[in-house]
Amino acid sequence: MRDTIVIRNGMKPGDLGSIVKLHGEYYARNYGFDATFEPYVAIPLAECVQRNRDDERIWIVEENNQFKGSIAITRFKDDVAQLRWYILDESVQGQGVGKRLMDDAMEFVRGCGYKRIILWTVSELDKAIGIYLRYGFRLGEEKPHRIWGRDLVEQEYYQDL
Repeated sequence: MRDTIVIRNGMKPGDLGSIVKLHGEYYARNYGFDATFEPYVAIPLAECVQRNRDDERIWIVEENNQFKGSIAITRFKDDVAQLRWYILDESVQGQGVGKRLMDDAMEFVRGCGYKRIILWTVSELDKAIGIYLRYGFRLGEEKPHRIWGRDLVEQEYYQDL
């Protein structure tokens, strides 16, 4: 990981908008998602920030004070956590940042006493799915449907802790 890259917890003004913007632009450019993807990210993200729970956390990646990515753990229900908003700008991919984010998130989940962690993705995201599989996630549910302007297969991955 380059020395100029910083990972921090805690939201600052502008972070929420930066997470939504990077998701919107990245997924439009690389996967053809339309503008309906941004509210899918923004609404639950804003709710998470407003809840401000001890068993939820958002990590922010910056390089030279510029937003470069994020990952979050939210409470899905009872003793189930959800991994969300895991994204890195292409300029910091391949630097070990994603591994550090996943390591920190999984350590946090275990420290909070969650019994299971889930995440939702789409079947086209081979690189991300490879990461999840390396961390011990298994494919659960699949739902093909039209979403974000595309015909996609949403997939739930899970891990019992």
